[in-house]
Amino acid sequence: MFSNLKEHPADKILALMQLYKDDPRPTKIDLGVGVYKNAEGVTPVMRAVKLAERKLVEEQTTKSYVGLAGDPAFSDVMIDLVLGGVVPRDSIAAAATPGGTGAVRQAFELIRMANPEARVFVSNPTWPNHVTILNYLGMDVAEYRYFDAETRGVDFTGMLEDLADVRAGDVVLLHGCCHNPTGANLNLTEWKAVVDLLLKSGGVPMIDIAYQGFGDGLDVDAQAVRLVASSVPECLIAASCSKNFGIYRERTGLLMAVAQDKRLRGLTQGSLNFLNRQNFSFPPDHGARVVTEILTDPVLRADWTSELEEVRLSMLELRKQLAAELQRLSGSDRFGFIAQHRGMFSRLGTTPEMVARLREEHAIYMVGDSRLNIAGLNKTTVPILAKAIVDTGI
Repeated sequence: MFSNLKEHPADKILALMQLYKDDPRPTKIDLGVGVYKNAEGVTPVMRAVKLAERKLVEEQTTKSYVGLAGDPAFSDVMIDLVLGGVVPRDSIAAAATPGGTGAVRQAFELIRMANPEARVFVSNPTWPNHVTILNYLGMDVAEYRYFDAETRGVDFTGMLEDLADVRAGDVVLLHGCCHNPTGANLNLTEWKAVVDLLLKSGGVPMIDIAYQGFGDGLDVDAQAVRLVASSVPECLIAASCSKNFGIYRERTGLLMAVAQDKRLRGLTQGSLNFLNRQNFSFPPDHGARVVTEILTDPVLRADWTSELEEVRLSMLELRKQLAAELQRLSGSDRFGFIAQHRGMFSRLGTTPEMVARLREEHAIYMVGDSRLNIAGLNKTTVPILAKAIVDTGI
């Protein structure tokens, strides 16, 4: 049986990580991996997470199964964090999942269950797992223009032109904030135009929000999601706790299905429970308990919010430093987009050949599409990267 298996393409980011690991040069810089790192190159355990875990160890009395949709308290605190009360709680079905990826996968499964003919529109580019999961599930994928290679901003005109093809029942996948891999984001006026288009076409929005708090702050980063959820008849929201709580390996996510028709909640909740049962029975609980503890304890929540803000501001400062150094070295403001982007990533908009030169000649590792992880930098490496970019001719 196993001899019938076929080789699958290697994950590009994991392959890049291995190349970086094998590189003996002491000056090497890793800007490829998609996790936050502090100035020392460490992905730290947040203070509030440590305290919450300590409390759980002392007070938790069982490791028995939770419900198929996870602990309802986790759903409640995450719904409040993401949606901030703009939608009544009894309009929302929710299920805990193994990370944000699990939420995305379950959302696609739910779409296929509800409408097998639905096309899923994804931005070009988008997070690669979006497309690979959709292809694996045999779902119809359509692209809409998003990134403008000239300005390194959003090609909003092209985006609207492509989304004009959306039909009733199709799904439009949108990044709630901190677009991955580009760092370029819609403004609120543009979000309102997208909502208007969806209301006219009957398309269903699905929002992947994996970086809330990494862009312009917890509430500002959620503005678009809240606008969409409060404006359209139905939407799906896949939320991740990996980044903003720093609990990557705990695999903690939540899928929300919002419907203005409250009568649909029970049916939708039952379908989410069913999908969880078929795929992994019960979702992981430890990370969910940690998040719940933090968000329901005023002291822990305040400390978490403070540390998250430190993380956000550190990335903004690195963006400003890199853009300023590139302007100084190149005598041009063509890299100003780096300071305007938000989140962990920016896409330089250069060729795979130039990216390969950065790696081979300067020991700088980034994904082939020129996505760089801002959080992989520090004050020492910013000028090194800037000089390499200019010397390479990007």
